[in-house]
Amino acid sequence: MTAQTASQGSEHRDPVQWWAVAIFVVLAFGLAWLVTVPLWVSGGLASPLAGVLLSVMMFTPAVAALVVVFVVQRQRQRAAAAVRSLGLWPLRPVGRILALIGIGIGGSIVIVILGAFLAAALGLVKLDLVSFSGFAALISAAAGSRSIPLPLGVLVALQVVSLPIGALVNGFFTIGEELGWRGWLLPALRPLGTWPALLITGAVWGLWHSPVILLGYNFNEPNVLGVILMVVGTTLYGVFVGWLRLRSNSLWPSVFAHGAFNAAGGFLLLISVAGTSVSSPALSPLGWVTWIVMAAVIGILIVTGQLKKLSWN
Repeated sequence: MTAQTASQGSEHRDPVQWWAVAIFVVLAFGLAWLVTVPLWVSGGLASPLAGVLLSVMMFTPAVAALVVVFVVQRQRQRAAAAVRSLGLWPLRPVGRILALIGIGIGGSIVIVILGAFLAAALGLVKLDLVSFSGFAALISAAAGSRSIPLPLGVLVALQVVSLPIGALVNGFFTIGEELGWRGWLLPALRPLGTWPALLITGAVWGLWHSPVILLGYNFNEPNVLGVILMVVGTTLYGVFVGWLRLRSNSLWPSVFAHGAFNAAGGFLLLISVAGTSVSSPALSPLGWVTWIVMAAVIGILIVTGQLKKLSWN
């Protein structure tokens, strides 16, 4: 065992600093509710401010993490150590980090795509893989009277091929969430053990979405059921992105995996019949059909021993 490994193992055995966790959660949740107040008082998700405020909300976990690290824990960590503990730096081993970024992006896209085809196999949605009528309706609404320059099949293929690029672009926003959840909270909870840390982080992540879930975001269920659906979805997906974080000892695979998941979220609209809505407990990217795919991914991680490699003696 190297000195670095021994140091990490000793760090993992330190008790959870529950006071810091509590401050982080209160800040992240409080700021999220504060940012979304304008949506609650006027317009809801139909408000013209919704897109901007949802993007701002994504950075509230990062703000909470930075406040805890640099203000609450200022006597325990210096800036360089904080950057390292949050997984922002150093980027080594480079090969492993790049490989896990690729796995995170590809895995997240595959999860969403398989969820869409599984929903069709279960008879929950009808696909149109010939004329792409659902996508045609979206294009027509956006283009108006202008002609579409390429065949729809080519446009659909381009949309799918460009998903990894979307993952990189979305990373600018998803880092706001990931810096909080996988950057700070997950490592802070690791003294509890790998599984408790992964599951608690995922559940907290889901509950944090409550201000917008209760407005009908994602599942069109503005109630407790919607919050429960979100918690289950983020907990399952959180195992995968949490594994990326712990396996790489870097935040970036989680950031871009999350970005890829968001980029692929509208995939079903590309291949379904016109009029299909993906905002339902079954068809949402975090809906119960995709839970089945996520559970299979977790099963693969377990069977291949990947999660055991995250444990410490």
